Amino acid sequence: MDFFQRQDQARKNTKLLVFYFILAVIAIVAAVYLAVLVILFGAASRTQRHGYYDAPAPAVQVWRPELLLGIGAGVLGIITCGSAYKTMQLSGGGGCVAESLGGRPVAPNTIDPNERKLLNVVEEMAIASGVPMPQVYVLDEEPGINAFAAGHTPSDAAIGVTRGCITTLKRDELQGVIGHEFSHILNGDMRLNLRLLGIIFGILCIATIGRILLRARSGNSRDKNPLPLLGLALLLIGGIGVFFGRLIQAAVSRQREFLADASAVQFTRNPDGLSGALQKIGGYSHGSRLESEHAADVAHLFFGNGIAEPFLNLFATHPPIAERIKAIAPAWDGKFPALAPEQIELVENAAIADLKASRSPVPSLLREAGVALAGNESVTWRKPPVITATTVLPNLGQPTPLHLKYAEQLHNALPENLKLAAREPLDAVALIYALLLSHDDGQRAAQLQQLASLTAPAIHAKTAALFPEVTPIAARTRLPLASIALPALRRLRANEFTDFFRAMQWLVESDGQVELFEFVLQKIIHRHLASQFEGTRHAVVQFYSLKPLLPDCAVLLSALAHVGSDDEEQNLKAFAAGAPYLRAPEGGTEFLPVEDCGLNQIDAALNRLDQAAPQIKKNLLEACVRVVGADGVIQEGEAELLRAVADTLDCPIPPFVTTE
Repeated sequence: MDFFQRQDQARKNTKLLVFYFILAVIAIVAAVYLAVLVILFGAASRTQRHGYYDAPAPAVQVWRPELLLGIGAGVLGIITCGSAYKTMQLSGGGGCVAESLGGRPVAPNTIDPNERKLLNVVEEMAIASGVPMPQVYVLDEEPGINAFAAGHTPSDAAIGVTRGCITTLKRDELQGVIGHEFSHILNGDMRLNLRLLGIIFGILCIATIGRILLRARSGNSRDKNPLPLLGLALLLIGGIGVFFGRLIQAAVSRQREFLADASAVQFTRNPDGLSGALQKIGGYSHGSRLESEHAADVAHLFFGNGIAEPFLNLFATHPPIAERIKAIAPAWDGKFPALAPEQIELVENAAIADLKASRSPVPSLLREAGVALAGNESVTWRKPPVITATTVLPNLGQPTPLHLKYAEQLHNALPENLKLAAREPLDAVALIYALLLSHDDGQRAAQLQQLASLTAPAIHAKTAALFPEVTPIAARTRLPLASIALPALRRLRANEFTDFFRAMQWLVESDGQVELFEFVLQKIIHRHLASQFEGTRHAVVQFYSLKPLLPDCAVLLSALAHVGSDDEEQNLKAFAAGAPYLRAPEGGTEFLPVEDCGLNQIDAALNRLDQAAPQIKKNLLEACVRVVGADGVIQEGEAELLRAVADTLDCPIPPFVTTE
């Protein structure tokens, strides 16, 4: 199953979610209708009086269509409003979920050894998978071993880990857990999980109304107020909501945990790491238990079961730990070794040692011919990888151990000054500026002079200082460095972000010859930060047919064709090589002259294409790959451009690496 099939599967699970939701609403409406019929109308008939004697109680009319319609509308309105309210609360992305659970964002420049270990692992995973660096949170008040990934898209994703997770797990075990969470990001599970949170909240609102009515009192002591009794009934009916809510959680969660475990092992090629983390959960006194009062509502988000084991396995959001371990480590003996205090101390000491080692000088990638990996594999640094069009899409959303090893080596080999700059907000601004400076001495001098009037003196000076270090490695590291800098850029104030983006736009356009990669890099940074600073909503699928998107496809494919050459005939051939892969009707797209596919047109096209269904994106990216690789080989710069374009469509492509 490829990346796009997994995205489609996530959409099908959403349909299952809607089906369960409809069942829950029908059951709740029926229960409320019966409760109102019996309690309100029954009470009214029993207390009906005429003079000095009680009149015989008339039979309760069971079938009242107008009452059923009114109750149905009311229940559906309450559930819908509750779900909409919760969904709006979560519109900010995964960070909202983390903060509601007491999460604290980890500072990009943290010197805490365990937090640094966590950030290094997440940064390496982000580089290896092509996913933008997510926000990282620590749940300080949670001693259990657990983690989660939440968000609508990779752009607003957040990874949260408990304090127990980073203090008790060794690096390879933590890597297995984070790999598991990245698989949820890549598989499209996050948006489904947030929708599930909204639906469950809406269903449980019925019980909240019941609590309010239960406290209602009549002003007349002789009058038997039926509202508290109705409130009690709604509380009981709220149990139906709980039943369906937990059933929905279990239905969409259990199997995906097995898939995420398998993906994590495939990614890291280290089943012992993930198995070791699961075994520690089994042998740890706190296990994976969560202390948060919201634990039951978000149990389906977490790596391990965060609540008490359910009485019926039907409601379990996670498979039993033993089954998960056996699935990835069949030779496991079935025993959970106890987690002794000295083992935690060893983990702490190892984290300190890793932190010190990471500050040691590392040979530059440019001076290394290759780095040995497991077996006979090696990553070739000196010569650019030779990439053919047929090898690109199979890796999309499916990083391999080779990509992870590449990311680890790249991360360790980055100059320490650049890594430190990427972790400080204003220095990260300077780093992005340095990546966009011209390589022409005269043009760069003019850019720096103008930049002095657009930015603070410290940022201007830092930009000039970082440029010599960025230049030798920029071709391969622009995307990784921009990704690593995202957490620091998120810490900018609103006015600082506005100034940053304005200056970045000016830099991209300042030389009069805008490189498509520069423009796309700017777009990537903006789209990953816009939801935080501008309140921009995440894109939702609006186009299930290619036809209305054909003009946008023509703009993007034509722009990519013009990048390769100044020869219009060659550019037309490149366009013709890719256009058929759109699977559009004959003559559906036309090659556009360069003046018709400028930055404004490309920007509008990418914005609309981001709202396309997964299969349309798959065909589009295949067409892009064929255009760029029309000459038979995709060069290093062209490969990075493809990765950047794919990022704007939320389709992460891992780095291009070769084996020997």
